[in-house]
Amino acid sequence: VQLVESGGGLVQPGGSLRLSCAASGFTFGSYAMSWYRQAPGKDRELVAHITSLGGSSNYADSVKGRFTISRDNAKNTVFLQMNSLKHEDTAVYYCAVIRYGLYYWGKGTLVTVSS
Repeated sequence: VQLVESGGGLVQPGGSLRLSCAASGFTFGSYAMSWYRQAPGKDRELVAHITSLGGSSNYADSVKGRFTISRDNAKNTVFLQMNSLKHEDTAVYYCAVIRYGLYYWGKGTLVTVSS
């Protein structure tokens, strides 16, 4: 299993970023996918989750209405569109998949929200 995140960077408050996670090594369209984040000094937290066919998603309360998770099963990629970014969204963002009870993680992409 390989998960490779991209799209992070420095953005001003109120700005937008779109993260991507390219997956390989497993049957992508058969698994739900998630985005997590970890801010400095804090625990990793679930940000968003999407079912295998993309028919259902859910979000942490802190990002509802601002972030959107989506996926393209033809391209083995999951996305996280982040709008109206806030300072507190600064974190390393990871995509993850659970297979046979085990978590698989990418290496993460850093998002910094700062003026």
